[in-house]
Amino acid sequence: MTPPHACGAKPIPSGRRAARPILDKLGGFLAGSMRTRRSILHLLVLLLVGLASTAEAQGYSRAAERVLSRAFTATGGSGWYLLRGWRETGRRGDLAYESWIDPLRYGLRTETREAEGLAVHGFNGLADWRVGSNGAMTAVNDHPTVAKARTEAFFAVNGYFFRGRFDARGDYVGVRRLGRRAYEVVRIQPWGGEPRELWFDQRSRLLARIVNRTGRRAAALQVTDYRKVGPVLIPFRFAPEPGGPADPLARQRESLVFTPVTRDGFSLNRPDELAKVQAAKLSH
Repeated sequence: MTPPHACGAKPIPSGRRAARPILDKLGGFLAGSMRTRRSILHLLVLLLVGLASTAEAQGYSRAAERVLSRAFTATGGSGWYLLRGWRETGRRGDLAYESWIDPLRYGLRTETREAEGLAVHGFNGLADWRVGSNGAMTAVNDHPTVAKARTEAFFAVNGYFFRGRFDARGDYVGVRRLGRRAYEVVRIQPWGGEPRELWFDQRSRLLARIVNRTGRRAAALQVTDYRKVGPVLIPFRFAPEPGGPADPLARQRESLVFTPVTRDGFSLNRPDELAKVQAAKLSH
């Protein structure tokens, strides 16, 4: 005879007893899945917020766009879009130089004739490299060095006229007076680079001054000697103002031709660059 169960409870069939642990495990799995999905959603929200913040950090204000659009029109307008590269020669102080610049994406190469021979500096958008006249080579991609190279390449090619190619932030500073002239000032910082103040003459709409305030003392360049080259108007003289520190953008252009550039010259090819420096030393 089967004994009665306490409190009149009915016995649980063996099938139900076997299913209960499975249900418990399934419930735990579902709860874990919900927690995982919540974590993924949380990470996606953080990612979207970060992307939105980055987007807000780039771009030009309407006032800055207005000033730059006037300068763009005054120096050739749509003629700028015809450029596929340029090659310039000139002097930086007492040293002769030759540069190749890419207006389509970051790329800069400069060969300088120093007293000891040829020195080469290149930047391909990712790494900055140099070959000294003695053959010593350096290639780095740390942020401070790349930021300086990116800044030089951006402003050397008037990157603010190609806002669909080079990410940057541009803010309108306001009207400033210097001597008898008034200027509209825009502060532009290329993405991953350093900011510069660009002073545009209110009358001519031309860039007349570049100010670097990232150092202990402000460094200013006077931008003059505009000449028509092909479809655009280009300044040939970037002269440091008296009493200011040196600036890598300072130079006197002597010749300029617009011609497509090859990207190979912007990256370091150690054997080729060393052979070129050694050949220049032999002929020096």
